[in-house]
Amino acid sequence: MAVLYFYCPISTIAQDKGQGASQTPQRSIEADFTKIEGKLNTLFNECVGAGRANEGLRADWQQQLAYVRKECGFRYIRMHGLLSDDMAVYQEDKSGKPIYNFMYIDVLFDFLHSIGMKPFVELGFMPSGLASGSKTIFWWRGNVTPPRNYEKWAALVSNLVRHFTERYGAEEVKSWYFEVWNEPNLDGFWAGTQQDYFKLYTYSVEAIKSVNPGYRVGGPGTAGAAWEPEMIGYCHKNNVPLDFISTHSYGVKQGYLDEFGERGTVLDKNPMSVSGDVLQSRKEIANSAMPGLELHYTEWSSSYTPADPLHDSYHEASYVLQKIKQVGKAASSMSYWVFTDIFEEPGPRFTPFHGGFGMLTIQGINKPVFYSYKFMNRLGNMELRNNDSSSWLCRDSMGNMQALIWDFTNTHPGDSVHNQEYYVRDLPARPKGKLKIRVENVPAGVYALELYKVGYKSNDAYSTYLSLGRPAQLSSRQVEEIKNLNDGAPIRKEIVEIKQGVPFSKDWDIRENDVFFLNLVKL
Repeated sequence: MAVLYFYCPISTIAQDKGQGASQTPQRSIEADFTKIEGKLNTLFNECVGAGRANEGLRADWQQQLAYVRKECGFRYIRMHGLLSDDMAVYQEDKSGKPIYNFMYIDVLFDFLHSIGMKPFVELGFMPSGLASGSKTIFWWRGNVTPPRNYEKWAALVSNLVRHFTERYGAEEVKSWYFEVWNEPNLDGFWAGTQQDYFKLYTYSVEAIKSVNPGYRVGGPGTAGAAWEPEMIGYCHKNNVPLDFISTHSYGVKQGYLDEFGERGTVLDKNPMSVSGDVLQSRKEIANSAMPGLELHYTEWSSSYTPADPLHDSYHEASYVLQKIKQVGKAASSMSYWVFTDIFEEPGPRFTPFHGGFGMLTIQGINKPVFYSYKFMNRLGNMELRNNDSSSWLCRDSMGNMQALIWDFTNTHPGDSVHNQEYYVRDLPARPKGKLKIRVENVPAGVYALELYKVGYKSNDAYSTYLSLGRPAQLSSRQVEEIKNLNDGAPIRKEIVEIKQGVPFSKDWDIRENDVFFLNLVKL
């Protein structure tokens, strides 16, 4: 991409556009470089999701995770199936004595350690050798039945945690999280009752704390922000340790476990979908007998099906930013589900843009939402005071300034049209007028300014794919073409001089669901 460099005094950047300028809608963002709101809350990249543990043994999965770790700064990763049969952790000899094997887990966790990530350990699903039944979920058959012997389950958990301690050290494991099961409030994920889950949790937390009482354990990992007061009430009444609450939320209606998008999903028109759940969860914790508990949303996204074209659309980038901004400090982490389309709950997928959960396609193509996380990771550690509801303005210790600004407009036509019909279309973005940013008291000096953009046909890989005729398979040349046209390069570079007493001011056009990242680096 050709980029124009030019020198321009900052006082001339924002100019009157003529008589028609007053008729153009303008959104103004104003801040003061010297007025700090506080330390930037980084709940957005504390954790990210992945499909299942066994997929983490693949070279392409590992390559993609190392990439998003580097670019987006994720610290923890959570995934299903750590104890499922394809990880070969449990069997019994002829006399019924347990045999443990943590070889595959070691390969996976050693890799995480090598790239500076930590596991947010989800304990599940049930090894078939320990299961009370044969009910499974997903193509890879995760067993969702309670253990036939809770003492043997506890022994498996304590042996696994002791193994972690020996391999990585107690201080390291103290920094991890242990979450018991996944979505036990849904019949598809847990064949027992709520009381059966509480029993599983009790055996699990006691097994973990028996190895080290400083290890962090929580749950219930429910769908739809369910069971939170009940979980706290049970643990408080029965003196069962509980270090955090975890749950999930998605922003669509219809289509539960609609793995191929056949029944369809509809993006919720409620402007506080997802974020409203998080705020309610925080309120429930605050009003409980354990008001200081951490809150982790260990899964969230716009949609809960891995066949929703909204995940591939440029609309997803601004959607994610809007929800995280609305959440504020209500949660300790918001784990986007998931980082890659290498995800086999419905079985291996073969088409390049199939609406998968990932930030990257199977071929490693960056989707628009990837850039939202990359931009958030580039924000400075100190947030400036800012009354605009769809932006962050930050500065760092080097005196540089960053601005992440977006428009979120829910253009979905409503319940009569499924996401699977709407977001597969070419959806041009309508103009939203002029965006102006003005920051007082930026220290005088010469700066390099970079402006990045995500939006319709701008770092919008799906639109490029549409222009190629939506081929069922992509050649290596086509993959490289899509990557090169959506590589995240700045759309503008300038050298600007800020003079003493003159505000930094910049304006440009903005459309529906555009995302802009402005980086001002002092030279």
